[in-house]
Amino acid sequence: MEEITNVMEYEEIARQKLPKMVYDYYASGAEDQWTLKENRNAFSRILFRPRILVDVSNIDMTTTVLGFNISMPIMIAPTAMQKMAHPDGENATARAASAADTIMTLSSWATSSVEEVASTGPGIRFFQLYVYKDRNVVAQLVRRAERAGFKAIALTVDTPRLGRREADIKNRFALPPNLTLKNFEGLDLGKMTVDKTSDSGLASYVAGQVDQTLSWKDVKWLQTITSLPILVKGVLTAEDAKLAVQNGAAGIIVSNHGARQLDYVPATITALEEVVKAAQGRVPVFLDGGVRRGTDVFKALALGASGVFIGRPVLFSLAADGEAGVRKVLQMLRDELELTMALSGCTSLKEITRSHIATDWDPPRSLPSSKL
Repeated sequence: MEEITNVMEYEEIARQKLPKMVYDYYASGAEDQWTLKENRNAFSRILFRPRILVDVSNIDMTTTVLGFNISMPIMIAPTAMQKMAHPDGENATARAASAADTIMTLSSWATSSVEEVASTGPGIRFFQLYVYKDRNVVAQLVRRAERAGFKAIALTVDTPRLGRREADIKNRFALPPNLTLKNFEGLDLGKMTVDKTSDSGLASYVAGQVDQTLSWKDVKWLQTITSLPILVKGVLTAEDAKLAVQNGAAGIIVSNHGARQLDYVPATITALEEVVKAAQGRVPVFLDGGVRRGTDVFKALALGASGVFIGRPVLFSLAADGEAGVRKVLQMLRDELELTMALSGCTSLKEITRSHIATDWDPPRSLPSSKL
């Protein structure tokens, strides 16, 4: 493999290596895929206002998330069924995150269980959760995550129904027969009766069991069954940011589900600032969606994010080169963020401010009037 110089290059390698059905499942967005493109394009409409003649010989990228110390504000988002990308799947991703001293979020639709991921060694891990019609199933998943040492719940709230991903319809997407949703094995599925003859039957059935009645009262209920902090993932408006804070969320993830749910919602980087303002510093706000460069991370931090989560770059690098690929993606983003900070005149994350960027939605800057 020739020298990989940026995160985007892994996507083409993954496209060549993976079966079309799997690549399309990872890569595609909802309907017209306008938001999928916009998640990337919106970053290009934010420009830097670098400060010069600052001593940048020492740069500190460390931060804390929910009280946990990590090496950089770049974490791993939950993405489903990683063993479709590589036989080591989520276990490889967990090891890469741990080696980079950052946080991995495990999808509840993972092809490795919380116990398997925990057995890969030490690391700070969050568990992504959907709420199912059978709340007993939810309680069992949460208890297993707690026992396996997971440190927070990322509650996905933008999926009362699955978005319409036309590539998956065309490809008749199904989980390959050799794989299964490991977190549902050994659960008492109670009312969730399912044809056990096919694991892909389980996958489609589980997706169909997501509860469409999910509301803020369920966020409150979740706090009664776990002491883990709850991140509300899928917030795009100031109104919902305020409700998240009022309902006891420990943090907010500005996310449009990788543009896989409702098309024509804004890019997450565009929605970020109004959510940050509404949160008023009471809880940390994070961002996922479209992050492919260290410059993107800096822009998110300048707009008030406490950190970012990356999804597809993990899947594509995992497909291309397993654990080594994921490690390389995290290292490249880290190096690019450090360089961006140096060239912008910032030596720590707290020095990155709104004044370091200009957006196309900013009011024009008034120039100081010259003294006549």
